[in-house]
Amino acid sequence: MRTPVFRFAPSPNGYLHLGHALAALTDFEMARALSGRFLLRIEDIDGTRCCPEFEQAIYEDLAWLGIAWEEPVRRQSEHLAAYRDALERLADLVYPSFESRAEIARLVAERDTKGHWPRDPDGAPLYPGNAKRISAAERGARMADEPYALRLDMNAAVARTGVLTWVEIDAASQEHETVMAHPEVWGDVVLARKEVPTSYHLSVVVDDALQGVTHVVRGQDLQPATSVHRLLQALLGLHAPAYHHHRLILDEAGRKLSKSTRATALRELRSQGLSPADIRRRVGLS
Repeated sequence: MRTPVFRFAPSPNGYLHLGHALAALTDFEMARALSGRFLLRIEDIDGTRCCPEFEQAIYEDLAWLGIAWEEPVRRQSEHLAAYRDALERLADLVYPSFESRAEIARLVAERDTKGHWPRDPDGAPLYPGNAKRISAAERGARMADEPYALRLDMNAAVARTGVLTWVEIDAASQEHETVMAHPEVWGDVVLARKEVPTSYHLSVVVDDALQGVTHVVRGQDLQPATSVHRLLQALLGLHAPAYHHHRLILDEAGRKLSKSTRATALRELRSQGLSPADIRRRVGLS
């Protein structure tokens, strides 16, 4: 029987908070319950926001919570070649778009006058441009001189894979549920940019496959993204792990805790005298 493999994969772009504590502890305890392996992965492809200080803090906070992981830790910034290889395998389904964020916003505003332009599950407008109709010669010339994003032709990709599902696991009962994937609601997602040969969607799928991950444990906010990940797994011929999307920790306004809203960091709570047991109580695990 295959040994279960779990992973916790934070980004070192800020300090961990209570939401991360719930995710890491849920993940770690599911791994222990199934006598599985537990991996730590550092998702640091965003070189403008990630820094060594935050990475070191991740190690310290997780160890303080009583979480242990296997060495070595995989750092995405050290494996860009693997993402380039995966992107090349998708070459016939990927095209470059050249609009800036401001230009995309303008195009969306123009189209919104004729009716609400569709948004993806995160609330961002679907790609409104015409890059798929640019000739190969023009694409090549512009790619040499301009910034660009490499997008997945979603209609063509969905037509290739057909219907997709994933297995959702209940952490308490270990019961399984089959969930339908709907990647089409994301439109032509970005898989890479000129300056970075990958995106969250692509790198997480490649990493999970290369590390033999069998169980992905993460928040409910990422459940819609699983549709994109199942699509990429099918296109690349990769094994699909089982998933558990856990509840979220919300602030007083009912918003998910996040680094961008400056949620109180675990290290600050620790400096106030809280113990790991206090953190468990705060996130509803004891």
